[in-house]
Amino acid sequence: MSSGGTAVKARGARGSAEAQLIEPLKKTRIHEEIADRIRQLILERTLPAGEPLPSERVLAQRFGVSRGSVRDALRTLETLGLLEMRHGQGTFARELSVDRLVTPLASVLTYQHELRDELMDMRRMFEPAVARVAATRATDEEMTSLRNLLDAQRRKIASGQSAIVEDTAFHAALARATHNRVAVRLMETLNDLLVESRKLTLKQKGRPERSLQGHVAIVKAVSRRDPDAAERAMHDHIDQIAALVEAQPRAAGRSAAPD
Repeated sequence: MSSGGTAVKARGARGSAEAQLIEPLKKTRIHEEIADRIRQLILERTLPAGEPLPSERVLAQRFGVSRGSVRDALRTLETLGLLEMRHGQGTFARELSVDRLVTPLASVLTYQHELRDELMDMRRMFEPAVARVAATRATDEEMTSLRNLLDAQRRKIASGQSAIVEDTAFHAALARATHNRVAVRLMETLNDLLVESRKLTLKQKGRPERSLQGHVAIVKAVSRRDPDAAERAMHDHIDQIAALVEAQPRAAGRSAAPD
């Protein structure tokens, strides 16, 4: 395509983006509607990464709202990693990445405590699937890494030490064995959210040993390349965790699911 054709196509894309920006707003919370519309344009790449947005004044005129509402919307999108504010240059759409996809999840679960009770359900949906895929994709090196983590966890428990590092690392290693970057980042996010609850619940009598038993069953299934068994083993492991959590008083912080 000629440079002239490329320029026409780029102007057409910008024109399409501007047309969507001018559509009437309907929500009562105006800044949320503005943020939703701009976010959609970024996700659709109608606003390509590196392209500057119109100024706050221009956006306010097109939306028929105050500059304050526009500013609030842009700050929301900046927090989510979708926009970049460059001093003296303006506001730019950012390149989408796995990190920017997952990071908002951590923020929601961290600051909205009422959602933490749903974290266990999330784990039931997600982690058995991770174990299932790992059983079909794990390399010999990754299997060795999983077994080494079990050995380290076993030694820590036998000596009466905390095995929280190995406990957390096991689930991260299993996610890496899926060879799926989104799964890896989701597991990292879950691990970050579970640190404090793990510290608390791993002090329960018999809890470290039960965690190790669950991990051993998962590794055995993965090593046999048996996805059904790996999925069941992980589901059983999480159900056991859930039973321990339910046994804890809510005041002790049971709302975040441990492992």
